[in-house]
Amino acid sequence: MLGVPNVDVLADKFIEKSKEAFSMAIEIYNKPTIKYRVEGFSLFICNAWELMLKSHIIKAMGIEKIYYPDNPSRTISLENCIRLVFTNHKAPLRKNIEKIMELRNISTHFIVEEYEMVYVPLFQACIFNFNEKMFEFHKVDMTDIIPQNFLTLAVSMKAFDENEIRAKYPEEIASKLIGNATQINDLSQSSNSSFSIRIEHYHYLTKDKSKATSIVGIDNRADAKVKIVRDVRNPNETHKFTAKKCIQEVVSRLDKANVNLKYNGDAKIFNSYHFDLFCKYYGIKNNEKLCFVNTINRDPTYSYSIKAIEFIVEEIKKDPDNIIRVMRSQLKKS
Repeated sequence: MLGVPNVDVLADKFIEKSKEAFSMAIEIYNKPTIKYRVEGFSLFICNAWELMLKSHIIKAMGIEKIYYPDNPSRTISLENCIRLVFTNHKAPLRKNIEKIMELRNISTHFIVEEYEMVYVPLFQACIFNFNEKMFEFHKVDMTDIIPQNFLTLAVSMKAFDENEIRAKYPEEIASKLIGNATQINDLSQSSNSSFSIRIEHYHYLTKDKSKATSIVGIDNRADAKVKIVRDVRNPNETHKFTAKKCIQEVVSRLDKANVNLKYNGDAKIFNSYHFDLFCKYYGIKNNEKLCFVNTINRDPTYSYSIKAIEFIVEEIKKDPDNIIRVMRSQLKKS
């Protein structure tokens, strides 16, 4: 390790390079003229994670931890970094990175365009995970570098069709692709949004053209028939946050926004009591857009949407010094 620069300088250099690699991953994927999107994204996002985690390891565990014990001139791989930092091998975030690493490791071989349809839910989750950990470990908010709207990947709307893939590719390639897709889908079903974020498109009917993003016609003489569904909702997708997860997310977002919640002048960390106050004061549990009530069992259970989290955060931002006191006071009177 001779000639290694100052520890803080090295850690900061890793962060700067990590930010650049992350930006490259987003830019490559969202650029329509580039056909090497899947491979390019996987390469750069893995590089971004490796550099960011090495900086964290240096600060939290010491600089010697980023070098192989038997080869002190060589730094450890991303796989080793993940094992050091994310010790739970079943954690969805860790499984997400490992799956993308697998893709990166075969990117020098033949990759078909359908891989994009399989991996983009993982890519999207990976972006949000990276932003969250970059802020948690280093207090760097990537939305200060890349606007929030650009963190959503441009996605192909073409569906994953097994029959089409079997007809298009040799059996060995088709079987591998379908097998990977099935495995990732199974993991997605059993994991949370830290592993994958499904990209879905919904179409609604409206007579007001100004509210439409696309226009279609309905012809009763057409061979292909469609059924108009008035309301489709899967609470596992639309309302997937428990109260505990909501609280964690509110705390994280307030921290990022540098908003300090207070009660009677004392700083408070948003907790379950505060969450219950919001639910009672604003009737969150009675609002279908914010809360889903599962009444299958004798005692109902509640799950919440991302809109509930956003609503609570925005209300706190309006008056962080007094909102808890005001809600308590008003609820006592009612």
